[in-house]
Amino acid sequence: MDDYEDQSIVSDVNRGAAGATGVSPHGRKENTTFGTVKVGGWRYEESTRYIGEWDQRGQKHGVGHLQFPDGTRYDGQFHDGLSHGLGCLWFSDGAKYEGEFMQGWFHGYGIFWRADGMKFEGEFRGGKIWGLGLLTFRDFTHGFPRNEGFFQDCRLVRKQRCPDVVQRAQKCALMARSLCDHPY
Repeated sequence: MDDYEDQSIVSDVNRGAAGATGVSPHGRKENTTFGTVKVGGWRYEESTRYIGEWDQRGQKHGVGHLQFPDGTRYDGQFHDGLSHGLGCLWFSDGAKYEGEFMQGWFHGYGIFWRADGMKFEGEFRGGKIWGLGLLTFRDFTHGFPRNEGFFQDCRLVRKQRCPDVVQRAQKCALMARSLCDHPY
């Protein structure tokens, strides 16, 4: 990973015709302009390193690996320079998130594990636990009464069974993990 000291982009890959139509991770149709995508690495002045795909404007775009100086690491999809789509984020303290991102934030369905082993499976909005989900403690219990329902700003505000949301969060986390097994 330290082979890119010259701070240059190393290869071109033709990714398809401009104006292609795709479907976002959230199920919406989007017009995308692929053009020529570069694949390579870059080391920023503050020692952050990126290896992956770039768009024609020089922004992180596609699948990539971003390593921060403190050990925090993101593997996954980028759009216009920000984490967007499916990805995995490992924090230097041992916490991690696997699931959907939007414009750099946890947003959509996913699983967040705290460093102490507690985990939340469910919906996220703007980087916070916000929506339906299930909280599991380190000892694999869910509390009494069960901590499942609607969470707002990381607090349980309404108890409600939501196995379909938990299952979707698990599916998104699995898809994000499989995406993170890329060659970069």
